[in-house]
Amino acid sequence: MVANNFIKLGLFLSSIVIVLGCANSNRVTGPVGLGKPISENQILAWNIDVGSSGSGLPPGSGTASIGEKLYQQQCASCHGDQGQGGPANRLVGGGALNTDKPIKTVGSFWPYSTTIFDYVKRAMPHQAPQSLTDDQVYAATAYILYLNKIIAKDAVMDAKTLPLVNMPNKDGFISIER
Repeated sequence: MVANNFIKLGLFLSSIVIVLGCANSNRVTGPVGLGKPISENQILAWNIDVGSSGSGLPPGSGTASIGEKLYQQQCASCHGDQGQGGPANRLVGGGALNTDKPIKTVGSFWPYSTTIFDYVKRAMPHQAPQSLTDDQVYAATAYILYLNKIIAKDAVMDAKTLPLVNMPNKDGFISIER
């Protein structure tokens, strides 16, 4: 019991030391720039999230026809030439989710088409995240949707049309307001 109290006291004092050390911003400057103010432009550059309603989608557009070539160059080595999977996750198909071992793909699981754009924009291609232009991300998104038989190959995806895409699992989640 006494040992437990000493451990708790030690953790508490360690926490105080860390908080006080971090509070002195004049001393916390180093190669990562801690303690230095960031500009509004830096904040705007980091603000690339896209909501389920399409809020945050940038200008630009793309089609599956355009996205197919980009996909073969940038995505197929990891996700397979038809999105069937490879070293990275499968993007196409998946079937029913009410089985013992559901296969969760963009086509079977994801409830919002805008999530595809958001994820591709932030994280792909794996070896060079955030290197694709907005037009390329729209085209890649369109191609993934096309592979899943959700949109036509010539459908134009942009900030107005992408949020309107009807995803197969759109009703598979319960929205919780926070």
